[in-house]
Amino acid sequence: MRSAMRSALRAARLMAAAVSTGSAAGSGPKRPRPEPPPRIGTHDGTFHCDEVLACYLLRLLPRYRDAEVVRTRDPQRLAQCDVVVDVGGEYDPERHRYDHHQRSFTQSMRSLRPDKPWTTKLSSAGLVYCHFGSQILAGLLEQPEDGPVVTALYDKLYENFVEEIDAIDNGIAQAEGEPRYALTTTLSARVSHLNPRWNDPDQDTEAGFKRAMELVGAEFMDRLDYYHRAWLPARALVEEAIRRRFEVDASGVVLELPQGGCPWKEHVFSLEQELALPDPLQLVLFPDRGGQWRVQSVPAGPHTFQSRLPLPEPWRGIRDEALSQLAGIPGCVFVHASGFIGGNRTREGALEMARRTLVQRHKEGTQSG
Repeated sequence: MRSAMRSALRAARLMAAAVSTGSAAGSGPKRPRPEPPPRIGTHDGTFHCDEVLACYLLRLLPRYRDAEVVRTRDPQRLAQCDVVVDVGGEYDPERHRYDHHQRSFTQSMRSLRPDKPWTTKLSSAGLVYCHFGSQILAGLLEQPEDGPVVTALYDKLYENFVEEIDAIDNGIAQAEGEPRYALTTTLSARVSHLNPRWNDPDQDTEAGFKRAMELVGAEFMDRLDYYHRAWLPARALVEEAIRRRFEVDASGVVLELPQGGCPWKEHVFSLEQELALPDPLQLVLFPDRGGQWRVQSVPAGPHTFQSRLPLPEPWRGIRDEALSQLAGIPGCVFVHASGFIGGNRTREGALEMARRTLVQRHKEGTQSG
């Protein structure tokens, strides 16, 4: 009896399910098929930093967040992709084609955006950044796309992250002539090392490409975080110090920063131009983490180790009491052998070291004149 009841119940359930399915299939509304995820096309085989970064940046956009990266050189498969980078032989932003290898391609950031100064030929990374960089940063930072924060960080990240990748991929040397030493640990070099070695039995590049995207993406996000949370706030600090420089010394060429570790150098160079300072800044005072003070020369340029005004030559390499007696300034701690920086136990002592350095320069200028 119980066995018959169980069989009857099971049959009833199966029939009800069949009826329900048939009703849904026959008379109910049809469910729309889910849209296939968008596809980002790039070339297969050996990968490079530029297309890795291009793919990573595209996937930061909402419409490509779940995109599949299709690595192929097959024109038919590439034609089915929503966006193609670093392959295909065409640059057509309306069709989202971003290759830079064709002979006709000569575009730079400046040619595509005349308000920008950079003339380095773009790679696929630079092309994607040029067209989508502001939108990407605005989304990540939750800031207006045309606001000052996104504008400043867009420029900074191109100049100090993307342009290097553009130049290396296009074979553009950093400077004329033979370099004095090799740079082998750039991001582009580290991405290259993720490719299979020439004599590896397994030459598949898919796993390496995924690792490269993780590497490049992590470095891009880390750099953005630093520039947003450390570099950009430092600008306001440096600008305030420039406006108050005459309170530090009547010469107007000595800055005092209230906190050590502030990335001040690039801001000094840009603000000197923006504020049209009549005299270039020479020396910067700031406290170190131990409560002592430093006096440091402003570099001669953004990419040089030369100093505008190094500390006096007789002080260089001398320390502590011997330095205090030589300089006639109490509390001296050290002066670097190159003269680019020195230390004193107190703010007053560091300021006096700066003033003596200015006096020494004036004497040398008078004698040479």
